[in-house]
Amino acid sequence: MGNHIEVDRDRCKGCGLCVVTCPKQIIELGRDINVKGYHFAVQTDASRCIACQMCAVTCPDVAITVFRAVRRPAKSA
Repeated sequence: MGNHIEVDRDRCKGCGLCVVTCPKQIIELGRDINVKGYHFAVQTDASRCIACQMCAVTCPDVAITVFRAVRRPAKSA
């Protein structure tokens, strides 16, 4: 899997800071509601994620984990 984020849906309070800070604008507040009654953040297009970590850094609830794809160098023949 490539770059992507995972949101701890029950920790997210739907403040929207990650939505505003994402340079690719690929995070939005979803329609579903968590156990606390908040609309939580969801990533809309993981293929465009650059794993910059801006969303995770700005999240006051530490609800976002960023995963960066590992690129392995091609083996020489």
